[in-house]
Amino acid sequence: MSSNDIAIRVQNLSKCYQIYDTPRDRLKQFFAPRLQSLVGQTSKQYFREFWALKDISFEIKKGETVGIIGRNGSGKSTLLQIICGTLTPTSGSVETRGRIAALLELGSGFNPEFTGRENVYMNAAVLGLSKEEIDARFDDIAAFADIGDFIEQPVKTYSSGMTVRLAFAVIAHVDADILVIDEALSVGDAFFTQKCMRFLRKFMEKGTVLFVSHDTGAVINFCQRAIWLNKGISKYQGEPKDVAQKYLAELYESQQGESVAVPNVSHSDNSLPTGQLRDMRLDFINTTNHRNDIELFSFVPDAASFGKGGGNITLVQLLDETGQPLAWVVGGEKVRLIITCLANTNMFSPIIGFLVNDRLGQPIFGDNTFNFSKQSPLIISSGEKFEAEFEFRMPILPMGDYSITVALAEGTQQDHIQHHWVHDALSLKSHSSSVSTGLVGVPMSNVSVSVR
Repeated sequence: MSSNDIAIRVQNLSKCYQIYDTPRDRLKQFFAPRLQSLVGQTSKQYFREFWALKDISFEIKKGETVGIIGRNGSGKSTLLQIICGTLTPTSGSVETRGRIAALLELGSGFNPEFTGRENVYMNAAVLGLSKEEIDARFDDIAAFADIGDFIEQPVKTYSSGMTVRLAFAVIAHVDADILVIDEALSVGDAFFTQKCMRFLRKFMEKGTVLFVSHDTGAVINFCQRAIWLNKGISKYQGEPKDVAQKYLAELYESQQGESVAVPNVSHSDNSLPTGQLRDMRLDFINTTNHRNDIELFSFVPDAASFGKGGGNITLVQLLDETGQPLAWVVGGEKVRLIITCLANTNMFSPIIGFLVNDRLGQPIFGDNTFNFSKQSPLIISSGEKFEAEFEFRMPILPMGDYSITVALAEGTQQDHIQHHWVHDALSLKSHSSSVSTGLVGVPMSNVSVSVR
């Protein structure tokens, strides 16, 4: 790859902090090298080393959007600050090509004593704009921020949402080549967040974006690649969906212990009912291309999964209203999703859920059984089989590939053990669709236009 095609190059980057137990140790360390030079002996070290980053390397092409995920303390913010030049690395190098605009820690780069207007001029000047350029763009910046008369008030009087509005408004109008965003949009209101998303999507058409988020769905949706940082180390780099799946499995394992190998249980009653699979399309005489034909594939028992193994999912089926398993389904028709499980230990209050994902792994819709069973939770004995049934109208899906991820947990929504999470347990393929906009279509009971 040509160097001219690279927007950001990070090579063997490391950042080490010296941690002192007391201020006295810091003072001792200050004088230690001087004592060493006097007595000619190796001085004692009065600090502990903490490596926030260790040997990180990657390249980001111009026009590419890359997401960084990781738990708190994994080094994400440190990495972004080094790339933006506000921190100096201990070792390694960072090369950037083009103007960088960054939205890092809330209010970073703002003087709380200055008014919003004064901070706009100061911040935009730091990002490389002349006073004449800021004058020409100020009205647009103020309109984007939409904080009214607060633009003339000190930033210290702002709410966190107002601070983000003003900071994002500035970076949206400085003609940056590289945009760096660190989780800051999570404090904005829904309307402003949508405005920011529209700007980001337009910027991504030509600019480079480095995007940090705990929201794996956002990373899957926005990014072409993802980097998973864990305790300062680059744990995995690759397709966002793959990175998100590995990160999710590690996140649960850190809370509940290492996953176990879930056995593929084969029982005669887990097989599909005898008889021909019914093609629901045959019930419809309307054969126009407006119908949404969705092809279904068989349950994959050995799909990628993780969990503690206290129970496992043995079968996933999509049935029609009469209980017949489907080979095809028509968007807008009633279906029943059946998830069959086997308890390997005694279980109290199992939770069974599903997510329908698009080809990138972005969740489209889903549900689980918790709210429907919390008043009278089930007690399942080891070796017992149980199942969940979800009945709904199949949404109209745009053409493309989809999959259903299923999970079996135990406990509550907030505090639970994940026993078996199966990625892409059931695959779907939408061959035709009447969806014109959006991720899914909702069947209309009536559409009309009239003159009153």
